[in-house]
Amino acid sequence: MASMRDIKRRKTSIQSTQQITKAMKLVSTVKLQRAKTRAERSKAYFNCMYETIKGMIRRTGHIDHPYLIKGTSDKKAVVVITSNRGLAGGYNSNIVRLITGSDLDKKDVLIYAIGKKGRDTLKRRGYTIQEDYSEVINEPLYKDAMEISETLLEAYSKQEIGEIWLAYTGFKNTVSHIPTLIKLLPVDDTEREEYKENNPVGAIDEGILTDSLDGSKPAGSHSHSVGAIMNYEPEETEALELIIPKYVASLIYGALVEAVASENGARMQAMDSATSNAEEMIGTLELQYNRARQGHITQELTEIIGGAEALSS
Repeated sequence: MASMRDIKRRKTSIQSTQQITKAMKLVSTVKLQRAKTRAERSKAYFNCMYETIKGMIRRTGHIDHPYLIKGTSDKKAVVVITSNRGLAGGYNSNIVRLITGSDLDKKDVLIYAIGKKGRDTLKRRGYTIQEDYSEVINEPLYKDAMEISETLLEAYSKQEIGEIWLAYTGFKNTVSHIPTLIKLLPVDDTEREEYKENNPVGAIDEGILTDSLDGSKPAGSHSHSVGAIMNYEPEETEALELIIPKYVASLIYGALVEAVASENGARMQAMDSATSNAEEMIGTLELQYNRARQGHITQELTEIIGGAEALSS
């Protein structure tokens, strides 16, 4: 059994650690509130951007444009967003498992790392770190996302990479964070073919008419949406060269914003759990200390009584 001195030292050490975890929890809580507001404000826009652009590209006919044609390269660029610091529970390890457990072949994957934790772990596991943007995660800006997207699209246009993927932690709420892996480019040819088969030119779908400009919605009215191939004005090449870079940059920036909120939420939870565990350990040590103290007192009384009996005899 540990001595009273050892128990007291351990208790003091745990109390010091508990003070640190409490402080880190408070800091993470404050940061989470700011990041949460930012993520919730932008989430709807970036989700809409993703679905709209993918839907638009599905409806695009055959256009000989570098952004829409799968390159000859088997290399896959994966933008991996993690944190620069630990003590965030399974936040970083979940993203690493998402990459290593995916169908992406390690030898074909080029990692564009945002965050030192993911970068270092994937490097140790044999992945190629193509670019390192770890400092971006400290204070994400749209300008940073644009620079990353320009680098990716340049490599994609030169057919140095054949696909662009994005791995990040989606922010659902304070306690729910979802590791997510999505493909940004190219849109699968199978999706485009399925759209053309299900929506031939001239096909008519009935639906409820959208609100008119004055806000009225005539009862019984229907709209006639034609599942036609997407047309561009003035030219599809010019339009795509403007739209696709904004699409990629917007998705990367949206992922950065959600990742920051998820990181602080995960760290707040981890520090809260650590503080609770420290409280339990302190309670256990107090019990052990009292038992050791009681045993020490009992032993001293026994020795005193034994010595008195020896003297009296």
